[in-house]
Amino acid sequence: MPHTQKHVNAIWIRFAIVLVFVAAFVAACEWTPIGVTLNLRQVSDWFAPHRHAWYALPIVVGAYVLLGLAFVPVLLLVAATGIAFGPWLGPIYAMVGCVASASMGFAIGRRVGFRRVARIGGPRVTRIGRALERNGTFAVFLLRKVPAPFLLANIVAGAAGVRYRDFVVGTVLGMGAFVIALAGFGYQATRAFREPSLLTVTGAVIIVGVPLLLAWFINRQLGRRRIDPSLEVLVDGGGRAS
Repeated sequence: MPHTQKHVNAIWIRFAIVLVFVAAFVAACEWTPIGVTLNLRQVSDWFAPHRHAWYALPIVVGAYVLLGLAFVPVLLLVAATGIAFGPWLGPIYAMVGCVASASMGFAIGRRVGFRRVARIGGPRVTRIGRALERNGTFAVFLLRKVPAPFLLANIVAGAAGVRYRDFVVGTVLGMGAFVIALAGFGYQATRAFREPSLLTVTGAVIIVGVPLLLAWFINRQLGRRRIDPSLEVLVDGGGRAS
């Protein structure tokens, strides 16, 4: 299906751009004068004693919700969480933060109502809302692959009347592999630039490659399956909705 393949390619391009941005940012902090004022090693070391504290996760959740409302890109928040909390807690905290931020947008959409959202968003948002309402979890899964502001996608999903359980499951399935890869990469890239060696570089490649390989396989299977006509608005590569 051409539209689906085009859409999948857009996902990888978007994610690759974020990976390059994170790697460049880490390199700048380690190897240029920026590191004098913004040293990722110091940031990581500062967070280390607080990683297992009871207040760590609530702070992360609060940051995701507030910064999400300010339209800070969620993928950058995920990478920052990985740098701060490491390759194991980082992805877990990042996924919880993503769900919390998504839930805030969902609640806003539910409160505002579909009529108002559709009136502002136009015919395309109306079609997306209908696809979400009819297809639940799978539609939310697809919505997580569409390159549009995270907050706006969540508002549309909430306004469309999707069940909250379907919304959460679709969000976790749709974002899980990318969250694990990006959060792990943020931490491992810091180590690789700080202590370049075959072990650290290989670790960075593995921690990105394994979840992305899984995501590639899922997207490949998705591209081969017959998509419900109501979902074409989500798999169309020209769309803008997540």
